[in-house]
Amino acid sequence: MGSLDQQLHIFFFPFMAHGHMIPTIDMAKLFASRGVKTTIVTTTVNAHPISKSIQTTKNLGFDIDIRVLRFPSVEAGLPEGCENLDFVVSNPGKKLHDRFLLATTMLQEQLEMLLFECHPDCLVADMFFPWATDAAAKFGIPRLVFHGVSFFALCAEECVRLYEPYKSVSSDDEPFVIPNLPGEIRLTRKQLPEHSRQDLPETALSKLLKAWKESELKSFGVIVNNFYELEPDYADFYRKELGRKAWHIGLVALSNRAVEDKAKREKEAHECLKWLDSMKSDSVIYICFGTVANFTKSQLKEIAVALEASCHPFIWVVRREKEIESDEEWLPRGFEERMEGKGLIIRGWAPQVLILEHEAVGGFVTHCGWNSTLEGISAGKRMVTWPVSAEQFYNEKLVTEVLKIGVSVGVKQWGKFHGDEIKSEDIEKGIRRIMEGEEVEAMRSRARKLGKMAREAVENGGSSYSDFNALVDLIKRRK
Repeated sequence: MGSLDQQLHIFFFPFMAHGHMIPTIDMAKLFASRGVKTTIVTTTVNAHPISKSIQTTKNLGFDIDIRVLRFPSVEAGLPEGCENLDFVVSNPGKKLHDRFLLATTMLQEQLEMLLFECHPDCLVADMFFPWATDAAAKFGIPRLVFHGVSFFALCAEECVRLYEPYKSVSSDDEPFVIPNLPGEIRLTRKQLPEHSRQDLPETALSKLLKAWKESELKSFGVIVNNFYELEPDYADFYRKELGRKAWHIGLVALSNRAVEDKAKREKEAHECLKWLDSMKSDSVIYICFGTVANFTKSQLKEIAVALEASCHPFIWVVRREKEIESDEEWLPRGFEERMEGKGLIIRGWAPQVLILEHEAVGGFVTHCGWNSTLEGISAGKRMVTWPVSAEQFYNEKLVTEVLKIGVSVGVKQWGKFHGDEIKSEDIEKGIRRIMEGEEVEAMRSRARKLGKMAREAVENGGSSYSDFNALVDLIKRRK
């Protein structure tokens, strides 16, 4: 049998955080469904939910499995069992973030032993493991970087790093244009991630991201969870102007629809979908800020006031700080009684993909995390953008200024885990603009067109389908 006919074996190594693990697991399932042997590398605590997630794929006969590393919690000064960034975020007062990042660097020796033992044909490792490039190189294994962000954000971040435009303005609030980036995109110093500003003191995170940039340049290339038609100018800029090797294979969640009957499983799990069935088409606003962002009691109350004033039915997913003990502390008096039949508050997990895909939902108030942004786009929804941290201000610009399928709520300040304070009247204005304003019809048309393009991209002959095949062929030839 020739080398091109032999089954490939690819390792997937996701960063231990909800928003990173989900798309990486979806990616591993995609490769498995196309005949590639896939192994997901993770830690003990994270192995159980991953095992449950991939079981349907395994039951269908695809070659997918898990290998477990021991997370050095105690050695890094973390509580035993602290193996996921979500735990760190939910305990902000304990200052565990830098220790968690340190612990991830201590996984290198175990990963190298695993690479030596199994010698996969490729390692797909998260951007937060910059040392993975050198670890794989020891055994002649190509390493692909997975960022979990858009081409737009990658390009914007690099242009800010290269040209430092924030140094040319006189105040934190004065806008500047990101140099060389297509589209005349404007930001302020306040809206930039702290780690991307070289005029600020170096932190553990900024050191890590500097190392990530160096390791990316030495890697085999980058995998992007997106489709070409969404951001062609920026996909071309990243490859041609910045000279990076990259493959777009997304949306990976859409690619797995044929593999897993996700809709049936989740539909049985949540009553909110039955409530949506009773609502008019395009009438409901969905509000969710992901698993990391936190808001104060006063901010939650402002959101509640805005929802009531907007007069639109809603589903609001609330992730509360631990110290908020009762609903009376963050909801206006009598709010839930007045909203009975008009709105739902979900405390905790919600089947976001199915909610967004429901025809009753017209708009999405989002923190602009890339996973949520993609879910909104693939569902063809209009958005109110409320970025909090990470690269989310870049995603906001993509949604509002490039794609023109959303409006900004007016956030001025980048934060680490806490959202900027926004008044109820500004929240209400944003909701009304995407649900009933003059811009609605044009936004609705563009959003639905993008949703259709997303689905077509992962079908046979689509741009993501073709780029996936090109990547697999290249790895086979290298093998």
